[in-house]
Amino acid sequence: MALTALLLMVLMWSFWPKEAVAMNCSKTLSHTFLRLQDEAPQNLCQYQGKVVLIVNTASYCGFTSQYDGLEKLYSQYKDKGFVILGFPSNDFGKQEPGSNKEIADFCHNTYGVKFPMFAKSSVTGPDANPLFKHLIEQTGTKPRWNFYKYLVDRQGNVIEAYSSMTSPSSKKIVAQIEKLLQEKP
Repeated sequence: MALTALLLMVLMWSFWPKEAVAMNCSKTLSHTFLRLQDEAPQNLCQYQGKVVLIVNTASYCGFTSQYDGLEKLYSQYKDKGFVILGFPSNDFGKQEPGSNKEIADFCHNTYGVKFPMFAKSSVTGPDANPLFKHLIEQTGTKPRWNFYKYLVDRQGNVIEAYSSMTSPSSKKIVAQIEKLLQEKP
């Protein structure tokens, strides 16, 4: 019996993401993506202990103006332990056709986006990036369009998913962020 338990622990340890073990990082954040502006690898474990809003984005969408609200939200709470992570995607309506450089330039020049943005990737279907696969698995809710949002607490637990129709400045999102920020990391 003890040997079986030990074997099971060793087996689990060998398949657990190494950076999650090394940094006590949650499964939600134990992923590495290329940064949008320069394609430098970024380990999301650096955001462990923060309240995180994860958003799939697009430059040519009716919801693109949400970049403004997202940037305001980020500016307001970033010094309190909050971060927004943007993931451009061409999955919905082919509304993100540009290169990573074109997307980065658009976000910076049009909306002054300063929150972390990552290289364009798929967020739904069989080609979805591993973070979005995890978010979908945890919430049972896949993005239905651009600017779908997932809120993650300081421990890396996926708390809630918000539709594209939910503004970043909505009372519901702001109240939940403020509540989560009061919790200790």
